[in-house]
Order: sequence, then structure tokens, then C-alpha cells
Amino acid sequence: MDTPLEIAWHNLEKSEPLEERIRERVSKLHRYFNRINSCHIVVERPHRSQYQGKEFHLRIEVRVPEHVLVISNDPGDRKDHFDPNIAIRDAFDAMERRLETHSQKVRGDIKTISGPPHGVVVRMFDTYGFVRMSDGQEIYFAPNAVLNEGFEGLEVGSPVELTVAEGEGAMGPQASMVRPISDVSLESERRADV
Repeated sequence: MDTPLEIAWHNLEKSEPLEERIRERVSKLHRYFNRINSCHIVVERPHRSQYQGKEFHLRIEVRVPEHVLVISNDPGDRKDHFDPNIAIRDAFDAMERRLETHSQKVRGDIKTISGPPHGVVVRMFDTYGFVRMSDGQEIYFAPNAVLNEGFEGLEVGSPVELTVAEGEGAMGPQASMVRPISDVSLESERRADV
């Protein structure tokens, strides 16, 4: 690492045994990706009602060239995060998986299929509709943008491929082309993205 490990303790006293365990796990991260620039850890016990237990929360931020990988291990409903060792284990296991995936992408082991953006029709009206793209953005489209005069065949939930026009129209981002695709095509693209 270019920068020394930073460990912050919030709402709890610094613990030498926990710090040693964290340092031990950080030293093993290089197995998964060998170009780690820095690592910052925050261990905290969020304020809770006196009638609830106090679970541990661990945030790991690892900087690698051109990226910052973050694991924010919020215990949520998990009752086993009352033990700080389990919270540390779960957070570092998740970071190791994230680093392994990042390493595979950098090496080119994971291929990302590029193609036209796709989405699902989320609202239909008499003379226009909206598609929610896979990134969550909603795109307006008019009947003349749908290929093969297929506007009437679209319904809420229909998967489509689209081309987004440059600039925005009166209704926001607008599609210049919408092509209905099958659910099978959309599902195979989802699997390829994973």
C-alpha cells in the first residue's frame, strides 16, 4: 500500500485485539488484488435505544488505481453482528469478493457485453410512453420512435432496446429508436452483466 492503513473508532473504545484482527485481514487483501493504494477502516457502534442491543458496523474503503471499492457492512436485521469478530469477518469476506471481481475485470477474465441500452416499459399513454433503463433512468418515447409501428404492441413490462437522442426534449431524455425485444434476450443480457 502507498498509504498506511487508517483505522477509526466511532462510539466505542479502541480495542487492541480487534485492531490486530483487522490488520491481519488487511494484510491478506493483496492476495485478491495486488495494486491496493490505501485502506481506510471505520469501526463503530451506532447509537441505539437502550432497550436494543448495540451491533457493530464496519466500513472498509479500499483505493485501487482509478477506483474506490467500499463495503459498508450495516448489520441491519443480522443478530450475529453483536460480536465484533463476526462483523469483521463478514465485512472482509465481502471486500475480498469485491477485490477478486475487480481483479478479474482488470485482467479481462470477465467480459462485459456492450450493445444498445435496454430497459422495460414502465408507463404507457395514448401518444407516448416511458422506458426505465437498467441504470434506473427513465426515457420518454413517442410512437414514431418504435420500430415496425409496434407502439400498439407495447405494454407496461415489455422489454425493449433503445437509442437515446442527444439533448433533452420537453419530457426529458428522449429515445430516437425503441425496439421490442423478448424476455429471453433481456434475461441473457442480465446474466452476462453479472
